[in-house]
Amino acid sequence: MSERSETVFVTDLYVNQRLDTFLRSRFAAVSRETIRRLIDQGEIRVDGGTVKPSHRPVYGERIDVHWPEPKSLNVKPEEIPLDILYEDDGLLVLNKTAGLVVHPAAGHEEHTLVNALLHYCRGRLSGIGGVARPGIVHRLDKETSGCLVVAKSDAAHLGLSKQFAERQTEKVYEAIVCGHLRKPEGEIRAAIARHPSHRKRMAVTGGKGREAWTTYRLLGRLRDCDHVEAELHTGRTHQLRVHFQHVGHPLAGDSLYGSRQTQRLEAQTGYVVPRVMLHARTLKFSHPDTGQRMTFNAPLPDDFLAAFQALQDAAR
Repeated sequence: MSERSETVFVTDLYVNQRLDTFLRSRFAAVSRETIRRLIDQGEIRVDGGTVKPSHRPVYGERIDVHWPEPKSLNVKPEEIPLDILYEDDGLLVLNKTAGLVVHPAAGHEEHTLVNALLHYCRGRLSGIGGVARPGIVHRLDKETSGCLVVAKSDAAHLGLSKQFAERQTEKVYEAIVCGHLRKPEGEIRAAIARHPSHRKRMAVTGGKGREAWTTYRLLGRLRDCDHVEAELHTGRTHQLRVHFQHVGHPLAGDSLYGSRQTQRLEAQTGYVVPRVMLHARTLKFSHPDTGQRMTFNAPLPDDFLAAFQALQDAAR
């Protein structure tokens, strides 16, 4: 992966944003912290001069972005089986198994999807932001299974990230929620922010936070729970888990947002829920190289099918 540069012209008559925020919206694959670092290092210049991250872009300015040659990621490649639904030179689509962490973090430095991709891709990785790594443009929680797209090239990374940021993708999930929903279909519009006192949790905060929008429809009634289909129209952290908790029907098996309801479900049915019952069934996006609209479906995993059988039996 070699160094390369891009140019952005400010075409908006009025930009009410800092430079780092403005560029973050243009390069959704790159963190705001990385953009700030590149500005401070002089790798991002405005009309040929250095500026601060707090600079306010104005109409007509030319912003030159120099992406440095990527450094190697200090993560060990590991040979971990991957269920690949599709692959070409620019990207691959996976059916992620439940229990697999996507990205290394404190407490999960090994045995992650990134470790697996470093081994599988063998150097054919995106280098956006200055680090050679698989292009993780969206994530699934550890216990969530299903469709996940990974960029292998810089062009695919930027193109896919732009689609996710601009809501041009379609993401449909299946879930089992505790209790019975009052309506067979509906929508949940409630902003989500970091929980004020629990660091690992998100919460609906009464208008504060970032806009979040979910629609759902009932697929089937089970014993003391429902099988639902849900579509994400925004992509907030833990969005489905928080939204269904907000309406009083947390996901079965979710110890973070619905431990009490899951315990009640288990007591009433005798079925022990193995994980957060959430599966990313369908993912649609346009191929960043060809523009072709693509649709991928991941079949329901065995633990979901076993849950249906057990909870249907309990209903008889």
